[in-house]
Amino acid sequence: MPRLAVNVDHIATLREARKTNYPDPVAAAVIAELAGADAIVVHLREDRRHIKERDVRILRDTVQTRLILEMGATDEMLEFALEVLPDVVTLVPERREELTTEGGLDVVTHQKNVAHAVETLNSAGIPVCLFVDPDPRQVEASLAAGADFVELHTGLFCDANAPDARKAAFEALLTAARKGREIGLGVHAGHGICYRSILAFKGVSEIEEFSIGHSIVSHAALVGMEKAVRRMAALVRSL
Repeated sequence: MPRLAVNVDHIATLREARKTNYPDPVAAAVIAELAGADAIVVHLREDRRHIKERDVRILRDTVQTRLILEMGATDEMLEFALEVLPDVVTLVPERREELTTEGGLDVVTHQKNVAHAVETLNSAGIPVCLFVDPDPRQVEASLAAGADFVELHTGLFCDANAPDARKAAFEALLTAARKGREIGLGVHAGHGICYRSILAFKGVSEIEEFSIGHSIVSHAALVGMEKAVRRMAALVRSL
């Protein structure tokens, strides 16, 4: 049965819109776990636009499932991860001016640097996931870099409007997921998945976990966090 990892970054986005101390992503994480989340995800960005160090430290003490920390492979972030010891680190590319993560990590080009980051985290007992585009070359390079998991970037599929583009993007995801499982990597998926697009993954047994945030938080603004997570959790487990 696939798992649901709930990203609470955008609860913090609402908080930072007014620079207040609410809504609290820690409170949202507690509700998400009670509603059926299998993991909590936060992305500590270089510019701290939403999640702060304080959030991650408190989540480390309160999350009962698994805490997944998304971050860039920088010395600063590696040092922080070694301090807080999340259950999993997902290494992602990052540009300060982007609205959200725009693509996967280019492990093929930067394999040496990525491998160093993976080794540093593994030495502290932290499993590492690499967020990559659905490209078999990137999946194979992730294994060579020492990763335990890959998270396939689902953005092209979720954002595609034309049926042909959507079909091609989904086929690329299937091919990459199968390659990951074939070579022994755990396979996760995420970015842009909503309550409609998740249904396309029915029967795709290669994907073990879906990381979903924006659509859940958006729905939660209308119906509440508990209902939003329960609804998505039910959809994921029906796959």
